[in-house]
Amino acid sequence: MAGHGELNERLRSLPAVDRVIAELGGTAPPTALTAAARRAIDEARSAIRAGGPAPSLEELAGRAKNHLWQRDRTFLQPVINATGVLIHTNLGRVPLGDEQVEAVRKVAAGYSNLEYDVATGKRGTRYAHATRLICELTGAEAALVVNNNAAAVLLTLSALSAGKEVIISRGELVEIGGEFRIPDVMAASGTKVVEVGTTNRTHLADYERAITPNTAAILKVHPSNYRVVGFTAAVPARDVARLALGRHICFVHDLGSGLIEDPGFAVDEPLVRSAFEDGADLVTFSGDKLLGGPQAGIVAGRAKLIDKLAHHPLLRALRPDKMTLAALEATLDLHLRGQATSLPLWHMASTSLEELEGRATGLARALEKQLGQGTKVEVTPLSSVAGGGSLPGLELPSFGLTISDGERSSAELQRRLRYGTPPVIGRVEEDSLFLDLRTVPPDQDATLLEQVARALKD
Repeated sequence: MAGHGELNERLRSLPAVDRVIAELGGTAPPTALTAAARRAIDEARSAIRAGGPAPSLEELAGRAKNHLWQRDRTFLQPVINATGVLIHTNLGRVPLGDEQVEAVRKVAAGYSNLEYDVATGKRGTRYAHATRLICELTGAEAALVVNNNAAAVLLTLSALSAGKEVIISRGELVEIGGEFRIPDVMAASGTKVVEVGTTNRTHLADYERAITPNTAAILKVHPSNYRVVGFTAAVPARDVARLALGRHICFVHDLGSGLIEDPGFAVDEPLVRSAFEDGADLVTFSGDKLLGGPQAGIVAGRAKLIDKLAHHPLLRALRPDKMTLAALEATLDLHLRGQATSLPLWHMASTSLEELEGRATGLARALEKQLGQGTKVEVTPLSSVAGGGSLPGLELPSFGLTISDGERSSAELQRRLRYGTPPVIGRVEEDSLFLDLRTVPPDQDATLLEQVARALKD
């Protein structure tokens, strides 16, 4: 181990912060350059005290550049989704289309009538935006928009059943992404959770026996992120609604995915309008997922109940911003005009196998011309999934590329693709790297080709 004098000499040999910054150049804000340089020097000091050698100025600059690179990667940035998961929560759920983006641009670029009534010249409310369209599409009397569906459920229960009982089937106590659980949402609302039935079987009599004078509502949660098969039983929404009506309690149906119309691929997924036809007093659902819009939560139903939610103090904490409302209005308008197939989600889901195979073949041929003999690119039949807690079990036939390299593992190839600009996110299964083209828009093919070629050449 180095003596005290030798240790101090190594520490004194480290360059000053400004010298490291000079090596970096002006590629980042001054505060970021300073922070990266100091971090590199601090790491070098720790290594020296642990017995390591003093790094050169070039080595320190290299480490500082890496810190700057890591800093830049934390910013929100576009990625190419080649996972085959259409509603990918980690990658921002569903992309927005041209009309949705243009609607956001218009209201974001200047002032808007967010909380101003241009007809009267008086203060308005942001909760009036989009609600007329929601009611037209679903048949609801009234509606509210909040920032996501969990917020919609939380607001509904807080306003209608705080301090009272809400009945729910044990088979519907679901957990959604990020370990976010329905029982936790219910508890946070101040509701007393009353579980009925078993995990796999719940009967109407279970609900009937659980109703007490303190019961405020029955909550039915659509299991949109899992399926229970085999020896199962669930009570149809229509029967639950009839029971709730007869006992003068509220029936809340959480549909989650928010399917407005049948796209042809959403097997057994209930429509929002059908939930009202079955007798639900309130229905909660997402503005993204199968609706194809921005992240938002929607509560729709009886006007008297919606009015209670609108006057609850929690609503202000859950309110959506102007850009969300603009994108949601554009989404709903596309549905009303019968143009939902132009939404990116619906377009991706309905793309033909012939088109996907043709694109995959073209990309494979282009890559083969650029890469050496050690790299193998194959056109491969794949299966895409809905994701995002929607349509569990649904698999959409697809086509994509399987890429293998004699010198690098699939995990290393995936890492190289992630480090590109933009990052390409594929999936690795059984030591093979797959790039599913169903979730890659055609206008990204050239960029995908460029990034794959870069990752394999470097």
